[in-house]
Amino acid sequence: MDTAGKPLSPSASKPFDFCDDSVPKRVVLSPDQQRYCLEALKVFKDKRFSAPEKIRQEFMILQATRMRASEMKTRCSVALDSVNISKNRYTDVLPFDNNRVVLDPCKDYRPSASGYINASFIKISENLSQFIATQGPLPLTFEDFWEMIIQHRCPVIVMLTQLVDNYKTVKCGDYFQADGGPRRFGNICIVTKWIKTSQTSLILRCLEVNHIESKEPPLCVLHIQYPDWPDHGVPKDTLAVREILKQTSSVPPSLGPIVVHCSAGLSELGWCRPWSNTSFAMMPLLMNLKTSFQILMQKRVHNCNFQLAGSSIGY
Repeated sequence: MDTAGKPLSPSASKPFDFCDDSVPKRVVLSPDQQRYCLEALKVFKDKRFSAPEKIRQEFMILQATRMRASEMKTRCSVALDSVNISKNRYTDVLPFDNNRVVLDPCKDYRPSASGYINASFIKISENLSQFIATQGPLPLTFEDFWEMIIQHRCPVIVMLTQLVDNYKTVKCGDYFQADGGPRRFGNICIVTKWIKTSQTSLILRCLEVNHIESKEPPLCVLHIQYPDWPDHGVPKDTLAVREILKQTSSVPPSLGPIVVHCSAGLSELGWCRPWSNTSFAMMPLLMNLKTSFQILMQKRVHNCNFQLAGSSIGY
């Protein structure tokens, strides 16, 4: 039975607990995966050193694929509904009607619940698990966000942003810090089991989430915050990125989709694809890299309604 895009029942997955003293397993690549990565590295190096102008041209083509207002009005009609407008952090970063995350109103205790959240299911290929891409939660949508986590049994949240940037601009609401005791969001309560900082400056929290009146056991969620991720760029090294990959590689795909967000919910997702419940979700793109990489990238950017990079440096 196809359960893509449908909330999982609590009994659909076995309980999973994150231990604060556990050491992430080393990600072991298959021979094919190693070959794909080496081919990709060669292509990227060739472009960077032999044809840097071509990289800029490809980035400009990606910029040109941004959706026009008329198309957005048709394909993002639910997000643009007057009832939901205030739930969008940015007016031009909206989920498509056909792959947006829909909250089940039958499981939502709020009379005013509309079932809308600015979040989308992203599926890399038919053979690989999907993940959820969403914006940094707003105070207005904190409860919606946790409702989504509970309904879809999401085991991991990857946060690629600070709460406030260096210019004192709010990039994301504080929806997760409950270090001083239980924190309540409407009918939902979160509790911090443990918190630690990794050697790569990642902040790891194990949270228990549940409806206050529920008799079901709480959902255990690993929250991974990467506060040093540049707001309009990419990290200078891959140490923290590889650490996230290690932390998530041991999570069984059957538990539910991994949630990834920055502030807007768009620019970082090109780099987050390896975390879509599998270590190498980008492999289908790399298999025929030399002949089809650029075409596939352009197609996926347009279909997913977000840019993979906000600058030529990021691309």
